Amino acid sequence: MVFLRGLSYKRGMKTTCTPLRGLLLCACLLGLTGAAPAAQVRVLALFPGKAMLEVDGQRKVLGAGQRFHGVELLEANPRRARVRMDGRTEWLRPGGAVGTHYVRAVHREMRLLRSGDGFFADGLINGRPVHMLVDTGATTVAMSERHARTLGVPYKQRGRPALAHTASGTSRAYAVTLDSVRLNGQDFHDVQALVIEGDSPQHVLLGMNVLSRFDIDHRSNLMILRAK
Repeated sequence: MVFLRGLSYKRGMKTTCTPLRGLLLCACLLGLTGAAPAAQVRVLALFPGKAMLEVDGQRKVLGAGQRFHGVELLEANPRRARVRMDGRTEWLRPGGAVGTHYVRAVHREMRLLRSGDGFFADGLINGRPVHMLVDTGATTVAMSERHARTLGVPYKQRGRPALAHTASGTSRAYAVTLDSVRLNGQDFHDVQALVIEGDSPQHVLLGMNVLSRFDIDHRSNLMILRAK
C-alpha cells in the first residue's frame, strides 16, 4: 500500500510525500444545538454577477454589493451565489436555503476513536459519502483514481498535471478543485485536492486544507475536531 504525507503540489512540479501508517476509526457527531430560523433566504436563479433571491417569501434580483431585507449579495455566477446576513457569509446554490436570525451552535464537535491503526472521519465529497483517513501531515485532500471515479471527480478533464513522490516511487497525479467537502455538518467549497494515478493511497486522505478549519485535540486514542 502507498500512503502520502506532507502533501503539496504546484502545476507541473513534483510533490513530496512520505509513508503514512494505516488508520482506522469510529466517528460520532456530538453536541449540536441551535434554534429554528425566523426567516429563509433562497436562491431562485443565477446569472453572471446577479442572483434572484427570495427573502422570507419576497423576491428580488440583486447585483453584487446590493442588499434586500438585510441580505447582501456579495458575488454570483451561474453555479452559486455568496450572500452576507447576520454577520456571516453563506454560499447558496439554486434551490438551497438558509435561515436568518438564528442562534449559532454553542457546541459542535466530532470525536474519532482510534481503533488499531488510527483515525477515520465520515463526510461528503461533491455530495457523495466518503470514509476519509485523517492525515494532519497532508496539506491537501488526496485520493487515488479509483476514489476519484467513485466520487465523480473529473480529474482527467479538469485536473492539472502534477507528480507525487510516494513510498513506492514517483507517480503521476492531477491537481483538482472539489466542488464541496462536508465534514461535521460544515460545508467547504472549491477545495484543492490531488488525484494520484493508480489505486494508491488506499483511503481518501483528509488534509490540512480542511482540517485547519477545526481545532484539533489529540488525546492518545481519541481525536476531537471542534468547529472554530
